[in-house]
Amino acid sequence: MKQWLILALAIVAEVTATSMLKASDGFTRIWPSVIVVLGYAVSFYCLSLTVRVMPIGIVYAIWSGVGVTLITLFAWLFYKQALDLPAILGMSLIVAGVIVLNVFSKSIEH
Repeated sequence: MKQWLILALAIVAEVTATSMLKASDGFTRIWPSVIVVLGYAVSFYCLSLTVRVMPIGIVYAIWSGVGVTLITLFAWLFYKQALDLPAILGMSLIVAGVIVLNVFSKSIEH
């Protein structure tokens, strides 16, 4: 169970860092830039701990899939990024893939 909490922290840190990329304005604004660097550092550190006990392919699929979905939702809410039907369908497929991995795959230790 601990590995899932660490993976969740990796995802939150990555989403936070990626969300601040736009606010950093090409790393010209100091505090958003600091958040980007620290967020990615925390994310990759937590990711490295998770892959010690879980298969790297599964971990990366979950990390990137959930991350992409959350970043897109963040951009929609805060940057008013338009989401059309194919974008929503694609994100739904990503979420479905993560669910299938977690529920049906024997590659993951629960």
